Amino acid sequence: MDVDAVTPTATLVPASGPRLRRLAVIRLLRDPTGAVGTLFVALIVAMALGAPWLSPRPPEAIDVTQRLAPPSAEHWMGTDQLGRDVFSRLVYGTRIALLVSLPAVIAGAVLGMLLGLIAGYFGGWVETGLIWLFDVVRSFPALLFAIAIIALVGPSLFMIVLIMALTRFPSYGRLIRAQTLKIREEEFVTASQALGCSSLRVMLRHILPNAVAPLFIQAAMDVPVVITFEAGLSFLGLGVPPPTPSWGSILREGYTYVRATPWMILFGSGFLVVATLGFTFFAEALRDLFDVKIRNNGTT
Repeated sequence: MDVDAVTPTATLVPASGPRLRRLAVIRLLRDPTGAVGTLFVALIVAMALGAPWLSPRPPEAIDVTQRLAPPSAEHWMGTDQLGRDVFSRLVYGTRIALLVSLPAVIAGAVLGMLLGLIAGYFGGWVETGLIWLFDVVRSFPALLFAIAIIALVGPSLFMIVLIMALTRFPSYGRLIRAQTLKIREEEFVTASQALGCSSLRVMLRHILPNAVAPLFIQAAMDVPVVITFEAGLSFLGLGVPPPTPSWGSILREGYTYVRATPWMILFGSGFLVVATLGFTFFAEALRDLFDVKIRNNGTT
């Protein structure tokens, strides 16, 4: 007999579909916080994708005759100590921010999701061992851990992504474990086990779809954390190696010449604030959106 044909696939939230997605988008944009967050996130993504067309000059082009020039029609946000266009470097720095934050968050979320799912489903010594692993990793200060590793192997984009993924996955693991502990007691999970479904099939087809929604919200909230972390490392000279433009390295250069050229600090901080607020507002709107869906599902 085909087990899949009779296995229950009930979910705790309404089934997805075109109409539900349209309603979700409408609710997201009607919320002022969600609208602002979506606008800021779209702006950051558009700058990252369209950097070659939006930048008036190559970000690494040096022009010593325009060294530390103020904002003007030729250089919208001025130039740095080497005459490089600050606006172009900030736009290309958007790519670095997303190339670090998105892979790091995705890798950490996937690793934490798998480990949290295993811990919550099997319990016992497996759960105890994985919780111990989560606690051990969380006990290391992320900044000190990053400084120590980068001091040994040198700064690189890959190393920053790896460090952030390794320091972020315990929070995802604990979140999915808590969701799994609750969902595994549901009747449709018990019925799936009684019908002979393997543990892997039960976890992936019946528990994970119902447990993953809070993970997306947590991941969206972690994107600005990773962006700020990368900017901090670059500010300390431990981020992406020069001359690659990064928001943190631009802020470091601006701090060196802050008395003569405050616009580098002003505009560099502005880009960082927009990215941080955008992803934070977007994540908060997602959280409120899922709360509304769950509440409406419980009242119908």
